[in-house]
Amino acid sequence: MSEFTNITVAYGDGIGPEIMEATLYVLKEAKAKITIKTIEIGEKLYQKKYTSGISEEAWDTIFKSKVLLKSPITTPQGGGYKSLNVTLRKALGLYANVRPVSSFYPFITTKHPKLDLVIIRENEEDLYAGIEYRHTHNTYESVKLISQTGCEKIIRYAFEYAVRNGRKKVTCFVKDNIMKFSDGIFHKVFTAIAAEYKGLQSEVLLMDIGTAKLATTPEKFDVIVTSNLYGDIISDVAAEISGSVGLAGSSNIGLDFAMFEAVHGSAPDIAGKGIANPSGLLNAAVAMLVHIGQAKTAALIENAIKKTIEDGIHTADIYKKESSKEKVSTMEFAKAVAKRLKQEPSKLPKASYPETKGKNFTFNINASSKKTLVGVDVFIDALNTTPNKIATKLKKLPKLDLVLKVIATKGLKVWPAQIDESILTDHWCLRFMGQNISHKDTVKLLEALAKEKIDFIKVEHLYEFDGQRGYSLFQGE
Repeated sequence: MSEFTNITVAYGDGIGPEIMEATLYVLKEAKAKITIKTIEIGEKLYQKKYTSGISEEAWDTIFKSKVLLKSPITTPQGGGYKSLNVTLRKALGLYANVRPVSSFYPFITTKHPKLDLVIIRENEEDLYAGIEYRHTHNTYESVKLISQTGCEKIIRYAFEYAVRNGRKKVTCFVKDNIMKFSDGIFHKVFTAIAAEYKGLQSEVLLMDIGTAKLATTPEKFDVIVTSNLYGDIISDVAAEISGSVGLAGSSNIGLDFAMFEAVHGSAPDIAGKGIANPSGLLNAAVAMLVHIGQAKTAALIENAIKKTIEDGIHTADIYKKESSKEKVSTMEFAKAVAKRLKQEPSKLPKASYPETKGKNFTFNINASSKKTLVGVDVFIDALNTTPNKIATKLKKLPKLDLVLKVIATKGLKVWPAQIDESILTDHWCLRFMGQNISHKDTVKLLEALAKEKIDFIKVEHLYEFDGQRGYSLFQGE
């Protein structure tokens, strides 16, 4: 007999306690080999002045078990409270967000009865790093950070997931025709890793056309891997067109920790009424069981959920008078699932999961390329001026090893140019280039700009890596 696995359970807020009680009932009836340690997080902790929504004791419990099954939580609006969901994902290194999406047709209405796909979204980087600045009265910035190791982790996970779960194709969504460095490295890593998995089909689509195809012909997709923002968008698209967003579970996977939760929120408007559908959290628990190596129990529960839905035993959110047989409460649904634990669906796809766990991989930063400083972009705040006026003012600077080559605004080269007109902006980029330069040359340049009372607001060094440009050209440069 295999050993029991310790898991941490958080009942959450709103409908959270109700659906967790129902989920744990099914796990117990299915004889899942787990030992439960309960923690309190979310709204009650916020009320106790824990601005993060979690206590040190709760963190200790999670660190020990390494597996968290969590109901939805509510983040208070205003007052400087941080989203606990985001905090958990970052603090635990949960780099992979895994969202299976499938239709339950004909029992739940959808225009896409053959929809059955998995979206694997990078969870730590991209614009969701939340690094933002206000540069001028008129201009704001969000920083998009993508690392090669981050790409390797999420893309490797996607291919391994496809192999373990009998999937046939992995599709990558990027927008590297515009963002050639950040999305470009995602595309490059995907192509390299795809070449190692000869038994799987692979393809790369631009985010815009890929999303359009997902919305109209989702049956053509199997596993989709993409970066954080794109993954957030297309997960909602897929859930919406499936017609069954309340039934979806979500996994957040890291190298050491894992968290499992329903896709939906805490729904405080129906809390305490006993009418919430526990299927989303039940399906999250199924994913948890697969993760901890209890695949047979996972399949047992998923098949029972599907059989219950096929039998017309429905909670209020999916109940239809003309097709459902019985409207049930949260716990009544759980008990109906428990009664069907040895049954299988006849119309919906039968669940089956592999017993083996995924492979362990190591990831390292490759710092072998030669990094050479070749220039610097200096962003300045200047209103009611023209590129030529800026260039003329810069001629007053003392002779330096860094020489002005281009002036741009919003990524467009405006100097040197044929036409010099007043442009409605206060945000300019001055590109200086030089040979055999160092950071000392940047310091000298900034000192010279300061003496001329030029308001520089940001500095970006320009590098080459093994002779390859590590910065983008401006439009028209």
